[in-house]
Amino acid sequence: MTTQRTARAFQLAARPHGFPTADLFTVEESPVPEPAPGTAVVENVYLSVDPYHRELMDEGGWELGVPLEGRAIGRVTASRAPGLTEGDLVFHRAGWRTHAVVTPGEGGVRTVPSYDGVPLAAHLSILGGTGLTAYVALTRTLEFRAGQDLFVSAAAGGVGTAVARIARLLGAGRLIGSAGTPEKVARLTGELGFDAAFDYHDGPVGELLAKAAPDGIDAYVDNVGGDHLEGAISVLRDHGRIAWVGAISQYHSAHEPPAAPRNLFDIVGKSLRLEGVLVRDYGYAQAELEALLVPHLQSGLIAPDVTVVDGFDRTVDGFFGMLRGENTGKMLIKIAD
Repeated sequence: MTTQRTARAFQLAARPHGFPTADLFTVEESPVPEPAPGTAVVENVYLSVDPYHRELMDEGGWELGVPLEGRAIGRVTASRAPGLTEGDLVFHRAGWRTHAVVTPGEGGVRTVPSYDGVPLAAHLSILGGTGLTAYVALTRTLEFRAGQDLFVSAAAGGVGTAVARIARLLGAGRLIGSAGTPEKVARLTGELGFDAAFDYHDGPVGELLAKAAPDGIDAYVDNVGGDHLEGAISVLRDHGRIAWVGAISQYHSAHEPPAAPRNLFDIVGKSLRLEGVLVRDYGYAQAELEALLVPHLQSGLIAPDVTVVDGFDRTVDGFFGMLRGENTGKMLIKIAD
């Protein structure tokens, strides 16, 4: 049984205008729930805060006054669900709270496999939705091949670092990344295997990318949109491909129409392909991802890239830090041992 008697959950009290503020969130307390037939109660260990959560804060996303949604891993403390027993670790989407009621098979609920030498945090980063997004962007959307040259925007973030790790395993040619600080740029080339990287504050992205990739690129994983997408279109070779994962550049301006790249029609002139990536469409590829990565995690060839904030009360701080780019790799909140 759980050692806590009170469950806590973050709720959204109002919609943001621009960058969100702490007063938009409230914490509601209630007794730890009891499982109904077919369900189990989990006490969360790790919570994931993600860029798409900023979009969910706007109209049409999260409901006001109800517990928020997010990926999480929790330990079963009480179960009336076949296949789940006390002590099992479970992946689910009822994050932003200390306790959740889950139903096996619903909402992506699944037990977390135990691999010797693989830390639990990996299952919310490179083995979780973040890594799966990177994997399907490369293998499905881009149909990435060994020797091809790749540009990754927001390359020091969760998806960006996972793309780099997986692209190297797939035999990438030149790997180019953008980031928001000189320290992150140095880490991209010094630790994460990028051949070139630049700070997008140092000038027009198209010019910086052209300098970093003078012979062009074959493919682009876009986590930013805006000027990064415009720059990538200008540097992509004919028949290049774009996997559009996110649009960080416009997350805080939902009430303003985003500016389209000025060279959008070059997609036609260069016979480029642009396709959006939604990880929820690719759950079937999870086993492939684990088969590829687990041996390399166990050997130490690759490691989960994570920034961990300790404490449930600091969940919003971690969320804001992620939105400001203070993390390297995936931002996680650790709320229990």
